[in-house]
Amino acid sequence: MPNLKDIRTRIDSVKKTKQITSAMKLVAAAKLRRASERATAARPYRDQLEAVLRRVAGAAGDEIDEPLLQPRETVSKVLVVVVTSDRGLCGAFNNGLLRHTWDWLQAKKATGATVDVQLYGRKGQAFFRRMKQEVKQATTDYARTPKMEIVEPLTASMVAGFVDGEYDEVWLVYNRFVSNLVQTPTYDRVLPLSVEGKEEDASAEAAGEYRYEPDAAEILGELLPLFLQTLVLGCFLETEAGFFAAQMTAMDSATRNASDLIGRLTLEYNRARQAAITKEIIEIVSGAAAL
Repeated sequence: MPNLKDIRTRIDSVKKTKQITSAMKLVAAAKLRRASERATAARPYRDQLEAVLRRVAGAAGDEIDEPLLQPRETVSKVLVVVVTSDRGLCGAFNNGLLRHTWDWLQAKKATGATVDVQLYGRKGQAFFRRMKQEVKQATTDYARTPKMEIVEPLTASMVAGFVDGEYDEVWLVYNRFVSNLVQTPTYDRVLPLSVEGKEEDASAEAAGEYRYEPDAAEILGELLPLFLQTLVLGCFLETEAGFFAAQMTAMDSATRNASDLIGRLTLEYNRARQAAITKEIIEIVSGAAAL
């Protein structure tokens, strides 16, 4: 027969766990609202800036000679910046991204390219340490750092590495926030940048008859680093929103599971208690009958 004291102790333990997961769910939900607003608000700005770049590039025509736009004939060395979270308790948010990224890295290496990995987040650092993958640089505990203090030096190092010829391509790997239930592993090639014009951009350029001063090529050179910063900033904003969404979902599931477990343990406790009472009654009746 199950020990009643052990069952009561386990019920109390699960109730305390439920209180913690419920509180974490509420905290994640509150932070998610702000983080998702920032992530979604950055997207129209990025899209509009990209449209402006396309128009300016179309106006510059053959005058474009920007190093950040020049693709390499052969890709022999690649920098991959992987952004994960520092904390866990967020379901498969990090593991799903890192498993896909590992396969993606192997495919890159199979082409003959040398891959350098730069990490943000403890979870990514722990994963690549287990996989015995050498990491160029790992940054942890970055969540409380203002985003631009991370983005500006990272963007500068990306540009320097690409322009100096150290890297032929630079990629950003992160979870894109789609909804509270969906975060999609995303692989964006950010260098060399691409601002190829579209037909609608060309028609808008012709209709607007824009005049650029000093000239379109020089304006393009000023806008490209800003556009790159916008892409990198968006990566961190998407990761932050996705993390809180995944954590809220995971804590909600854990809270519901704890409630179910408490119900099952309470039923087990009541049955064991009833069995103990029945046994005592039988013993009393049997003792009375023996007298």
